[in-house]
Amino acid sequence: MNIEELREYCLSIKGATEYMPFKDEYLIFRVFDKWFAVIRLDDPVLKITVKCDPSEAIDLRESYASVEAAWHFNKKFWNSITLNGDMNDEMVKFWIRHSIKEVLKKLPKKTQAEYLEDYLL
Repeated sequence: MNIEELREYCLSIKGATEYMPFKDEYLIFRVFDKWFAVIRLDDPVLKITVKCDPSEAIDLRESYASVEAAWHFNKKFWNSITLNGDMNDEMVKFWIRHSIKEVLKKLPKKTQAEYLEDYLL
């Protein structure tokens, strides 16, 4: 997967927006103004940082060489995935969707229900 495909996938998610609050270094994707994915644009290695359930974050890092604790993020909740490594594109997409589920957990139940109505993650 290249950066264009990754960006396109993230923006295909219901309600997803992108913005760049830190000059041209980071491309941030969010739903309900909550971050679910970050791509560092000045890194020569393509990585995406996603939110993860703490009970799964460490297991994920131990299962894939391409997954590591996210730099400058709370390592309990955030992982960085190096693309085109030992994790295939479908699994990367799975963890992006997982990240959105983690973000939704912090929103009111009514908002969660409205978001998930007619939309499968």
